[in-house]
Amino acid sequence: MSTTARVAVDEITMPSGDLGPTDPLPPIAGSGDLHKDAGGEGLDDEMRFGLGYGKVDTVLPYLMQDGYSRDLEERRHPIAVLEDERMRAEFLIGLGGRLWSLVDKRTGRELLHKNPVFRPANLALRNAWFAGGVEWNLGTTGHWPLTCSPLHTARVRRPDGTEVLRMYEYERMRGLVVRIDASLAPDAPLLVVTVTIRNPRDAEVPVYWWSNIAVPERDDVRVVAPAESAYRFGYEGTLSVVPFPDAAGDGVDRSHTTRSRDAADYFFELNRTTLPWIAALDGEGAGLFHASTPRLRGRKLFLWGSGAGSAHWQRWLTDGEHPYLEIQAGLARTQLEHLPMPANSSWRWTEVYGLAEAEADAVHGSWSDAVAAAAKAVERVGAPQVLAREEARDDRDDEVVDVLQRASGWGALEDARRASTGEPALSTADTPFMAGDLGPEQGWWLTALNGASPDDASASADAAIDPTAAPLSYQSDQAWAVAVDSTDGWLALLHAGVLAIARGDWAAATDAWRASAADTDNGWAWRNLAVAAMRDGAPAAAADAYAHARSLLPHLLPISIEAVGQLLDSDRATDALTLIGSLDAVHRTDGRIRYAEARASLAVGDVERCGRVLDDGIEIADLKEGEASLDGLWLDYQVARLAALDGVPADETLRARAAREFPPPARYDFRMHVED
Repeated sequence: MSTTARVAVDEITMPSGDLGPTDPLPPIAGSGDLHKDAGGEGLDDEMRFGLGYGKVDTVLPYLMQDGYSRDLEERRHPIAVLEDERMRAEFLIGLGGRLWSLVDKRTGRELLHKNPVFRPANLALRNAWFAGGVEWNLGTTGHWPLTCSPLHTARVRRPDGTEVLRMYEYERMRGLVVRIDASLAPDAPLLVVTVTIRNPRDAEVPVYWWSNIAVPERDDVRVVAPAESAYRFGYEGTLSVVPFPDAAGDGVDRSHTTRSRDAADYFFELNRTTLPWIAALDGEGAGLFHASTPRLRGRKLFLWGSGAGSAHWQRWLTDGEHPYLEIQAGLARTQLEHLPMPANSSWRWTEVYGLAEAEADAVHGSWSDAVAAAAKAVERVGAPQVLAREEARDDRDDEVVDVLQRASGWGALEDARRASTGEPALSTADTPFMAGDLGPEQGWWLTALNGASPDDASASADAAIDPTAAPLSYQSDQAWAVAVDSTDGWLALLHAGVLAIARGDWAAATDAWRASAADTDNGWAWRNLAVAAMRDGAPAAAADAYAHARSLLPHLLPISIEAVGQLLDSDRATDALTLIGSLDAVHRTDGRIRYAEARASLAVGDVERCGRVLDDGIEIADLKEGEASLDGLWLDYQVARLAALDGVPADETLRARAAREFPPPARYDFRMHVED
C-alpha cells in the first residue's frame, strides 16, 4: 500500500439501539447538571474565573434526543476511513465524527476502546450518548450537542497530494464553526488531528473543547501524564487539589484505575512543557498516547471505579463485559471551565494519536520513572516533530475535492439570515454551507426570514401550522428576534417565548405563550406555561396547564412524563396515580412512568404495589449519569416495608439498617459513589 494516506467512505454494521425520535418539547427548564455549580479549595484566580464564566441553563436551541431504545438490532453506520501502510482510522461521520477505531497496522493493535455495540444512554447534553472511541466536544461542559448527529464531511487534497478527511459543522449553542481535519503523518505512525474553531460573531463567546479518548481498562493498565498533582472532581460535586497518583493519601495508586472504588475525574496540573501529553500503557509498557500543541493544555483521567454501581454503568453502555477508562485533553485545565474567545477570531491546535512503546519496568515503577519513560516513548515516535510541522503548515492552498456527506441546514440558514442583514457570510471556502442543505427543520425560519407568514395556511404548507403537530425546531440566537417578532400567529408567539427564555426573560416568555394559546389553543404553549408555573412556585397552576396540554396532545408521552413528575413533586401522589391509570397500555410500560407509579404508590402508603412494580422490573432507558432514582426508590421501599412489618418508625436508624441489610440489586444499582 502507498505511504500516502487515502480517504474513503464505507459503512459498518453493528448491533445498535434505535436513536428514535427527537423529543419535541423545548428544554426550557434547567438541566440540573451535577457539574454546574462546582467549586473547591486551593484554586487559583484563573480557574475561579473559568468556573464562573460561560455557564448555560439549557441546551437551547437543541431538542433532546431521548427517544432511543436499548434493544439491539443490526444497523448500518456510514464511516470515513483514513488509511496508509502504517495506520487505519475509522470515523463515524453520522455520529458526531467519532473516531471509532485506530489500528496500528504494524502490530495489528486496536488502540481505542471500540465498543462492539451502539447503545445510547443519557450522558450527553442532549441526553443520547454512546461509549467508545474518541469524541470531539465543543460547546459547554458535557458531551457535545452533535455527538449523535452527522457532520459535513469532505475529502481535501493538499498541494503535495496528501488526502485529508475534513468534518465540520455550525454549532448553534455558541454560534461557532468547528472544523476537524484528520490526516496521517507521512513519516511516522501517527494520526494527526487539527481542530479549528471560528467565532464569526462581533462579540466574545465562551468556549469549551475536550477530546475524550476511551481505551480498554485492565488491571495492568497505567495512565501516565507529566504531573505531580491533579484537581479531583468526585460525584459529591466539588474540586479538590490532590497529589497524584496517591490522590487520597491512602497508598492507593489512582493511575491504576481498577484500584479505585468510586468514579472520579482527575484533571492534571501539567508540568511546564511545550508538549502536553497523556498515555495509557499496559503491562508491557505499550498503549495509546495523545499529545498536542500547547493551546490544548488540559489533560484528564476519568475512571468509573470498581464499585457495583460503576460496574453496572460499564455494562449498561455495552453488551457484555467491555470495561474502559478515558484519557482526555482540553482547552482549559478542567472541564468545569470555559475560556473567553474574542470576537471574529479563530483558534487552532493539533493533536496526535499513536502507539507508545516504553520500558515496562519503568512504566510500572515509581511515578517519576513512569513519566520519564512515557515521555521518551512519545518523543521517540516522532510526536514533537509532527506537531511542530503541522502547526507551521499553511492550509490556505488545501483544496476540497470531494463532498462525502452533507449534514444539517443550520449553517445555510445562518448564511441566509446574515445575507438579509448585510452581515458577512458564515460560509468560507474551507467550510462551505450550501442552500441544498436546507430542510424541513429550517423551513419555518426561512419563510419568516423572507417576510411571509408561516402560520398562515395559505402561505405555507409546513405541517407545523397544525397546532397538534410538533414544531420541528427552535432558536436561541437573539438575532432571530426581528424575524420572529415580524411574523404573526401562534407559532411565532411560541418561538418568541423560547427566544425570551434563551435570554433569561421568563416574564416575557410567559406573556408570549399566553398570547400563543389565546391565538390558537395549542398544547405546546400550555406545556411551556406549566414549566413556568412550576418555576414560579405555583403547582396548582402548573398541574392545570399540564392537564390542558395533555388534553390537546393526548398521545405525547413526554408531556405525560413531565406532568406525572410535577404531581409527585407537588405531593399529589393520588393524582399522579390517577394520571398513570389514564394512560394507554404502551405508555404505562415506559420506565419513567413505572418509576413514577412505584414512587406514588409508596407516597400513598401502598407499599405492596410499590414492591410489585419493583419486582416486575423498572428499566429507565435514559437514566441520567449520577441519577439516584432507582437505588433511592429501592431504599425507600425497604424502609417502608420494614416499618410496616416491624411496627417501628421509619427513622434514620431504620434507614441505616435497610441500607445495610437490603442493598439494591444489581439492576437498580447505578451508584457512582458509595458512602463509607
